[in-house]
Amino acid sequence: MLIAIIEDEKDILELVSLHLKKTNFNVKGFLTGKEFLDFIKKEKPDLVILDLMLPDIDGIEICKFLKSDNKFSDIPIIILTAKGEEIDRVVGLEIGADDYVTKPFSIKELVARVKAVLRRYQVKSKILDIGGIIKVDLDKYEVYVKDEKINLTTTEFNILKILLSKKGWVFSREKILEELWQGEKAVIERTVDVHIKRLREKLKEGGRFIVNVRGVGYKIEE
Repeated sequence: MLIAIIEDEKDILELVSLHLKKTNFNVKGFLTGKEFLDFIKKEKPDLVILDLMLPDIDGIEICKFLKSDNKFSDIPIIILTAKGEEIDRVVGLEIGADDYVTKPFSIKELVARVKAVLRRYQVKSKILDIGGIIKVDLDKYEVYVKDEKINLTTTEFNILKILLSKKGWVFSREKILEELWQGEKAVIERTVDVHIKRLREKLKEGGRFIVNVRGVGYKIEE
């Protein structure tokens, strides 16, 4: 998953980036609001950590912009700032921020809050993420690879859904067949291999997350 950090204090930016990367997040850091706004024209982050006191654009204005634009309104925002007065907290939360952390802060607590906010969003939207590259919307039956919508057949989508139900868990061909075709004898295990081959091709670079465990079956491995 991609975390964008907008923070004009370079030391803090590097510290937060380092610890999020250690937790296996992809991170992009920005020292100014303009750099960030230019970036999101090309790539959409999964969460934003936003300082309010920036040298060029007020962080509150960035937060308002993100929450008022349909393309970005679903991005969770954690405000990170030295502004600790109650009014600043209230304003930040009222305009759509999901959490508020004041400086000085515990880096472990910040990482824990990032994880908690992302969990809440995934449960609420039923959108699953694979390696920061693939997004699967279980409600809409839609799959995106780097924000490009991929057209899957119902069977391909359901195989992906099965594998995602337990990331890292190996599903045997027999188990996948049982889930999809309720034990129809006419359907052979080779059918699973064919569907997964097509699924990998459609997922492009994301296809590498579907791993074949020789002699057993398939799993999602990030």
